[in-house]
Amino acid sequence: MLAPLGTVGATMISIQIVRNVRVTGRVQGVGFRDAMVDQANELGARGWVRNRSDGSVEALVAGEEAVVQALIDWAHRGPTGAVVDGVHVSELTSPGVMMSRFDRRPTL
Repeated sequence: MLAPLGTVGATMISIQIVRNVRVTGRVQGVGFRDAMVDQANELGARGWVRNRSDGSVEALVAGEEAVVQALIDWAHRGPTGAVVDGVHVSELTSPGVMMSRFDRRPTL
């Protein structure tokens, strides 16, 4: 008998994805990065977030597809005080370095 898709024996295989997320609008000076770190850690996402010198916020988000999508959905709203004009998501094949948590990085 074949195991259901996504399982090996009784063990579930979680499919990990990586996305680069760029958020534009009034997203700096409103606590966006700290709120995103809190949200990501609550969801169990891995990666990082940083301000960009062009006024946007950039994040690299890794984890199970549902977790990554939940954080992207949150980014469309952001924290209280943010006004999100756009969220651009790019698919990545690898984060380069495996991350164990979600961190805030310095502005680039």
